[in-house]
Amino acid sequence: MTNQDTPFPNSPVMPEMFEGGKVIRFRCRKGIGCWNQCCSNIDISLTPYDILRLKNRLGISSTQFLADYTVPYEMEKDGIAGVKLRPVDGGTACRFMKPEGCDVYADRPTACRYYPVALLSMRKQDEYVDQDRYALVQEEHCLGHQEPRELTVAEYRQEQGLEDYDELARGWRQLVLKKKSSGPTIGKPSIKSRQLFFMACYDIDRFRAFFESEAFTGLFALPEDERRQLLADETALLQFAFRFLRQVLFGEMTIALQEGAAAARREKVKDKALQQEREAAEKLAQAEEGDVLDDD
Repeated sequence: MTNQDTPFPNSPVMPEMFEGGKVIRFRCRKGIGCWNQCCSNIDISLTPYDILRLKNRLGISSTQFLADYTVPYEMEKDGIAGVKLRPVDGGTACRFMKPEGCDVYADRPTACRYYPVALLSMRKQDEYVDQDRYALVQEEHCLGHQEPRELTVAEYRQEQGLEDYDELARGWRQLVLKKKSSGPTIGKPSIKSRQLFFMACYDIDRFRAFFESEAFTGLFALPEDERRQLLADETALLQFAFRFLRQVLFGEMTIALQEGAAAARREKVKDKALQQEREAAEKLAQAEEGDVLDDD
């Protein structure tokens, strides 16, 4: 198989996909001839947990972090949004790169931890459980592949602290894969649903404010002890945000509704549908009236 057989023929990702037992040869170390080159031309997608770690490292809100350090992008046309790390102004280098290495190394993003391995999460249609496969990224500048050290992908993941990172981003990946595997069956997401996805996944501080608001508490019946625990632990709150999105976007009912809220919501949807029907009928009547006048 050649790179032309892959979905990304010009990509440095090797076409072979493998599991965690695959042995690779790689080491990155200070003093290697290519030191910092991979950080000089970045294209780093961030997971929700990456954002949580980095905004806490910098001591700022998630809202400010998104505004100052990221750029949004579409994962698919007219679909859900992703977030990438913004490089230095007027350049391509990572803003956290220093001559001695990464300035946020302990909280570096998932993609940086994985390099030179690529994580490929896949999910078949009508299946809920996603499967992780891996591929090797071999860029010309990287000399780490020539280092005399061999280890399995599973060992490399453990070394890089990826087991926790992957587990805490799994709910988000399942949401993305569910949307992609569903395709047109669930239709094009509305602007409101895309905004909700962006807030719940990437802006944990705004989601916390929503979680405490009357708009949330008036609709969802969450036990008080669970509510307090979530407010005290933003990592747990992030996992709850994924659960919330599965309910509101895909109808997976795991959060109880307030008594009467479900009926009120159905009535609101019914009223909206009737209003849309009336507006459509009025437009049709106006069009038909225009046709009659043209005939005269």
